Amino acid sequence: MELRHLRYLVAVAEELHFGRAAIRLNISQPPLSQQIRQLEEELGVRLFQRTKREVRLTEAGKRIVSEAQQVLGRIDHFCKVAAHAGEGEIGHLSVGVPGGISEILIETLRLVAQKYPGIHVELQYLSTGTQIEALREGRIDVGFLNLPVLDSTLVVEKIKSEPISLALPKGHPLTRRPRVPLKAIENEPMILFPRRVTPGLHDLLTGLCRNAGFSLNVVHEVDSIVGGLTLVSAGLGIAFATSGFQRLWPGITFRPLETTAVIEQGIGYRRDAQSPVLDTFLRVVRQLVRKEKGKSSRG
Repeated sequence: MELRHLRYLVAVAEELHFGRAAIRLNISQPPLSQQIRQLEEELGVRLFQRTKREVRLTEAGKRIVSEAQQVLGRIDHFCKVAAHAGEGEIGHLSVGVPGGISEILIETLRLVAQKYPGIHVELQYLSTGTQIEALREGRIDVGFLNLPVLDSTLVVEKIKSEPISLALPKGHPLTRRPRVPLKAIENEPMILFPRRVTPGLHDLLTGLCRNAGFSLNVVHEVDSIVGGLTLVSAGLGIAFATSGFQRLWPGITFRPLETTAVIEQGIGYRRDAQSPVLDTFLRVVRQLVRKEKGKSSRG
């Protein structure tokens, strides 16, 4: 028995006319009649009562046709699922994200949920350093990373660039400056993340200070920007940040740092990654990045 036999059976059962069923199936009537007889012989049961005037289903035929319709329905569903999976419209995606708020991530998740409800996204809150390891090991599919990231096994695409700001406790003397010279933080108690958390960004920030002739006075180390800003709020030091956090932390004053260096964010994924779902996710991210660049150029 082949799948086409079930389609022939259902067509005849629904039309109750071999001629109309043959037209529907785009075949001639004699081969259709022959296929139905062969199916009856193979099953060992009579499916149709045939007279010159009409074709009727037998009681056994009604039961078998019902089962055939269910099988064909499952086959059709299977084919649709396979097609959607191949086009990246359904599936599971594990996404690494650092602590803090990413507007591009939020908008990406909103659009993916809206356009591709069959994609299930799992968020894992991991530092950039941990994300790199997780990407190498295949524990996450894509990561939102603080740049720079140097790893030959990964493809990294820049998605955002922001000036470096300082997060200062309310009333701190440096809040009186519209822009803070780098040298002004030489002796300030600094809250910083350890290098293992975000190696590239750590090297960028400490390198800026070394080039200015001093080393940072790190008094507290934290694993996330949220932890750092919490300590800033408590008056335990100052921290590097971006101005985008200002609306989320009204108890902290943010001032731009006098430097041409910027903090960059990106997305990273394995160079050998082959996943339609990942392709769909990346396509949404890239569309948002282009949209943001368009806004910036117009502004």
